Amino acid sequence: MPRCSHRSDYTIVPYKVTVESSSPGSETQMKRKSSTRAGTARETESDVRPEAAPTHVPPPLSGALTGEILGTYLLVLFGTGSVAAAVLTGAQQGLWQVAVVWGFGVTLAIYASASLSGAHLNPAVSLAFALWRRHDFPLQRLIPYIGAQLTGAILAGGTVAVLFGPLIQRFETTRGIIRGTPGSQLSAMMFGEYFPNPALFGTDAAAHSLITPWHATLVEGFGTAVLVFVIFALTTPRNTAIPTGNLAPFFIGFTVAVLISLFAPLTQAGWNPARDFGPRLVAYVLGWNAMAIPGPSGGFWVYIVGPLIGGPLGGLVWQWVGDNLPDSRRRYRACGESARRANERL
Repeated sequence: MPRCSHRSDYTIVPYKVTVESSSPGSETQMKRKSSTRAGTARETESDVRPEAAPTHVPPPLSGALTGEILGTYLLVLFGTGSVAAAVLTGAQQGLWQVAVVWGFGVTLAIYASASLSGAHLNPAVSLAFALWRRHDFPLQRLIPYIGAQLTGAILAGGTVAVLFGPLIQRFETTRGIIRGTPGSQLSAMMFGEYFPNPALFGTDAAAHSLITPWHATLVEGFGTAVLVFVIFALTTPRNTAIPTGNLAPFFIGFTVAVLISLFAPLTQAGWNPARDFGPRLVAYVLGWNAMAIPGPSGGFWVYIVGPLIGGPLGGLVWQWVGDNLPDSRRRYRACGESARRANERL
């Protein structure tokens, strides 16, 4: 039996449940409907009234693209800014502190842009929605969304370059780093990402032999699949365990933080083609040249291909799991019956 609170007046929208509660002793809470025909149940599904699901209307494209630019800008600004602060100043001690800032940055970016665009902020997320949730995200919006996300990421990368510029030069001078030559990944890593993590394993041939491009692609694909799986799980009303009070952005950000803490030693944990490629373009323009694109192992594509494969796979897994969940309406019909019986005992 489902665990129910004894309240009356349940209203069910398919795959979404709202409960209209009343104060104890009020007329609304005590209201019942009895059948006037002999041989019929005294209570029918009047206590559990299915209603048509509201039609989803996508936001206007111009406003949506603005939302994606702003949201991705904030996400990449907070994220790459935290890496820059850690690398250049030691402001964040340890990988977990960087991961937490990333996670909160993702959360704030979602809250800031969700009402404008739905807050995809990631081409892998947009592709997954375009493939598996076309009723929420029409396929024809995919390319404009990706363009907006890349624009926001480039702007954020440029902002970090300007604000941290003097410290980047000091860091390179102190360490004898010549921008654009092998070893300059140590300063470029605050823009694009590298495998394995240069700050942990160095930049020599021995370090490069630890993680191959295909291994890095697997890591990026897997991490993005987990992220999109969680996003799909948290944004479907069919999942009756989703957190209430508009807390989904917090748990999405927390998922990003956990994934970074686990996998950033391997690939710096991108999970987002725009987050990597936008700042990487900035680094290329600012003189990191081949160390930015194509990268020391020719592997800049890892952070594009991996997430674009892994994201839709993660969404597909949730769609399959969600389609096989017990119908949540049955649970709430049972709750309505439990509430009816409780009211009869009053």
